[in-house]
Amino acid sequence: MNKHRPRKRFGQHFLTDPGVVDAIVNAISPQEDEVIVEIGAGSGAITVPLARRCGSLHAVELDRDLAARLRTLFQDNERVTIHEADALSFDFSSLGTSLRVVGNLPYNISTPLLFHLLAQRDVITDMHFMLQKEVVDRMAADPGSKAFGRLTIMLGCYLDIEALFDVDRLAFDPPPAVTSAVVRLRPKSGIIDIVDGQLLSGLVAAAFSQRRKTLRNAVKTYASEEELQALNIDPGLRPENIAIPDWVALANHLALKNSSAST
Repeated sequence: MNKHRPRKRFGQHFLTDPGVVDAIVNAISPQEDEVIVEIGAGSGAITVPLARRCGSLHAVELDRDLAARLRTLFQDNERVTIHEADALSFDFSSLGTSLRVVGNLPYNISTPLLFHLLAQRDVITDMHFMLQKEVVDRMAADPGSKAFGRLTIMLGCYLDIEALFDVDRLAFDPPPAVTSAVVRLRPKSGIIDIVDGQLLSGLVAAAFSQRRKTLRNAVKTYASEEELQALNIDPGLRPENIAIPDWVALANHLALKNSSAST
């Protein structure tokens, strides 16, 4: 079978380092009764060892040539199903519940794909992804860090995020321009009560578009300094210094205020 030429429009960088493959599979630690869903199975570098250890595996691959190769590779394995589909619009809930989702995600779609999966978190046990290291740093950042921002907050409201290890660019063919990292995501066990998710998203986006300003100035079209103080939020801090629960508390206060004003 001829070697597949990576397609730039799909953001294809194929993992070729066996040591990194082993590290990722061991971090996932698939069990024989579990359902694994792999996004962007590519040439099957991770798919093959995962399929040996899990109960069943669904591979979602957009590239029709790679999907055809994967169907040939696993034609004698009834526990592996190949879905030639776009993960950005794929209904993961159609595959069951308690899904374990993995993948080497194309950098150009990683953020919208994370939010697509977030909307289906009720059927997901955990996720293990290889992403651009900069994105993982932003996802896992602590308040006060320069990396702490909108992505940290909007994912951190719903997920426990753990950065696992970095992956050198030379582990791929072709090598990407940046270092990658592997991250583990688990839906939070406790429920964070968010009254209006769109309001929270808009509030955070507005604040971080002016992240060098103090909070009193960054969110002044949303809330007064007195409202911030009433919620025990220091209006003199910058947006990256405000912890996730405080962002939720502020958004919930505004949602309830808006609701009261409209009745």
